[in-house]
Amino acid sequence: MSARGMAAERHIPVLRDRIVELLAPALEAPGAVYVDGTLGMGGHAEAILERCPQARLVGIDRDHEALALATERLAPYAARTSFVHAVYDEVPQVLAGLGLDRMDAGLFDLGVSSLQLDEAARGFSYSQDAPLDMRMDQSAGLTAAEVLNTYEAAELERVLREYGEERFARKIAGAIIRERADAPFTTSARLVDLLKRVVPGASQKSGGHPGKRTFQALRIEVNAELSVWARALPRAIDVLAVGGRVAVLSYHSLEDRITKRAFAEGSHSRAPEGLPVELPEHAAYLRLLTRGAEEASPQEQATNPRSASVRLRAAERTRLTPSTKGPHR
Repeated sequence: MSARGMAAERHIPVLRDRIVELLAPALEAPGAVYVDGTLGMGGHAEAILERCPQARLVGIDRDHEALALATERLAPYAARTSFVHAVYDEVPQVLAGLGLDRMDAGLFDLGVSSLQLDEAARGFSYSQDAPLDMRMDQSAGLTAAEVLNTYEAAELERVLREYGEERFARKIAGAIIRERADAPFTTSARLVDLLKRVVPGASQKSGGHPGKRTFQALRIEVNAELSVWARALPRAIDVLAVGGRVAVLSYHSLEDRITKRAFAEGSHSRAPEGLPVELPEHAAYLRLLTRGAEEASPQEQATNPRSASVRLRAAERTRLTPSTKGPHR
């Protein structure tokens, strides 16, 4: 085992078999391109490469450590893999940089990865004391500590309320402002201690750990997760080949809402009401592959607790649109 640890032993891919079932039909032709926009430790990618021997992987992640682990894990498939340090809203540019004009299948496994949660020093987990970093790409951007120490009260409240759906956002923001006047926040333990004091006991009993929503909100803010995803999905659909498929694993209602809207927009006719004949440009350009959002089975949730909140949606591209980039099959 390497010094970094074997990725396969550290990571259980959520809904792995279902993802393979959904995406494999689009990856049977020689040279088919599979984009894993959130490569992580490579669990889903490994399953796809094993199942689809003619497919080529383009693995994207903003986390340097994840890329290193995935590269090691997927070494047996090196002849048909490319790894790129980027954010998933850059899929079109990544493909162009590799001389590719489309993808035949894509997966986006949103939110924080197992690697990031398990590495205490990254500061994503409220269960371990660590520096308040929370950056998925540790080479750029604001840290969670900088957000806590520099945002005004109203902005902190907005972040906690919108991204954490925290009922006590105003109370928590006020407490943060008061406490940082004495000393800046640097580690997660101090923030957790504040939350335990500020969030009412009754809410802690019914709603779980008091840090859950605040840590989620800070992570989303630090990594601009929702704004990036709102840009990324339309761009991914734009470079998806006709007959190509895209799957999305969401763990937060706001992420899932963005996905649902993009898929709904593409899967419904845009013909004006009363038009006797649907014009080609008004026809749907996506076909939904899931009925609503699928969840992990009780069995999977029992063996992999991180699958408990997952929502899976998938769609297939059915026709070209004026914005489509490059020639498609």
